[in-house]
Amino acid sequence: MSPRPKRKFEDLEVGEMRVSPLRTVTQAEIVEFAEKYDPQWFHSDPEAARDSVFGEVVASGVHVLAIWRQLDHAINSDIDFVCGVGFDNFRLKSALRPDDTVYAKSRIISLEPSRSGKPRGTAVTYYELINQHGDIVLQFESINLVHTRAKA
Repeated sequence: MSPRPKRKFEDLEVGEMRVSPLRTVTQAEIVEFAEKYDPQWFHSDPEAARDSVFGEVVASGVHVLAIWRQLDHAINSDIDFVCGVGFDNFRLKSALRPDDTVYAKSRIISLEPSRSGKPRGTAVTYYELINQHGDIVLQFESINLVHTRAKA
């Protein structure tokens, strides 16, 4: 069993920014994910996708979110999250294409202690997934509950 993450709500700061390592996405990965989870033709069929508005297969939104999650764990897994409770202003801004290289950026935009007296606080983090051209692929605000030191 992995140890609990060490950073608690009290350790977080508004404005804190983190940047993930790079990750390159292949056509084979896009097609494999699509065949299993989102088999729309422009995600799963490279030949047919040539006739789409994208001109090639592109990653589904669900796949883009899974890639973001993987990269987020690389930069924020030291935070002792209770759970995520929602996303605001969720936008898929650019297609994620085969051989794109992306990274995630996170910036804490607000912190609010629990009003109920529970040993947690709410952290709102703005995220972007950015490709090698500097284009934003995904952006949103993530609302998460984070344990405080008072957690029993």
